[in-house]
Amino acid sequence: MMVAKREKTGLIALIGKTNVGKSTLINEILQHKISITSRKPQTTRHRLLGIKTSEENQFIFMDTPGFHRGHKRALNKYMNKMAVSAIEEVDIILFMVEALRFNDEDKYLLNQIQKNKKDVILLINKIDKISNKNDLLPFMHDLSKYFNFSEVIPISALKKTNIKDIEKAITCRLPYGKHLYPKGQVSDISERFLVSEILREKCIDRVGDEIPYRLTVVIDRFEEQKKITHIDSTLYVEKTSQKGIVIGKNGKRLKTIGTDARRELEVILDKKIMLKLWVKVRKEWTNDQEAMNDMGYHIG
Repeated sequence: MMVAKREKTGLIALIGKTNVGKSTLINEILQHKISITSRKPQTTRHRLLGIKTSEENQFIFMDTPGFHRGHKRALNKYMNKMAVSAIEEVDIILFMVEALRFNDEDKYLLNQIQKNKKDVILLINKIDKISNKNDLLPFMHDLSKYFNFSEVIPISALKKTNIKDIEKAITCRLPYGKHLYPKGQVSDISERFLVSEILREKCIDRVGDEIPYRLTVVIDRFEEQKKITHIDSTLYVEKTSQKGIVIGKNGKRLKTIGTDARRELEVILDKKIMLKLWVKVRKEWTNDQEAMNDMGYHIG
């Protein structure tokens, strides 16, 4: 008679400064896109939940916004609050830094982590970018002086290096407990929210360096019909000049954004999509708490 293995379930926070590679890692582990990625900082704005279930183990990942100090706008405060509060709620922390780079923002986050007695696994990402691999070991040794990490794993999320080692390190530290989500579910985010994030990703890819931090996406209509899903969305910026950049000459850039988003959404959702986009100005929305609440950034 076979004895059933006890289920293990744990909540895992992926913590790190902005643009360190957290979203890329989450998408790679899940083998499913739940978090948008970009080389530009501050891409992830919400605390996203990703789920991976394999036999008796269930990993519940929280992909948090990247932490950044020195920014006083309401949007930045919201993102920092999401990142820090995740530390208190989880069983295991994956603390990610970039190889050979450890600055004051990393130190501040590590100080926040130290206030909570959690298992902390250090992930040193982007090792594929190191020209001299002999520099890595001294860097790992130096970081170990700051904190007694449960484990230190050098990785490349982009090149898929040592990803299985992360899963092994998590598995042996997962607490016993019933699975919270059915097998096969990879996220708790809605299709409506996914649409808004894919649209924002395509905007980030197509506009300059400043605008992504002043742009957000609101889904005005998400209506599923028998053969087609109708989606109407408004892209909000803070200035008239930004609106012109997003639209582009003769509307060309906005059309490209819409085409790119529609093609990806039809693959992800396996549905025919009719997508309509508008661009509007809402002045100083990133520093207006009421406006942010209206747009889904609920900071309390």
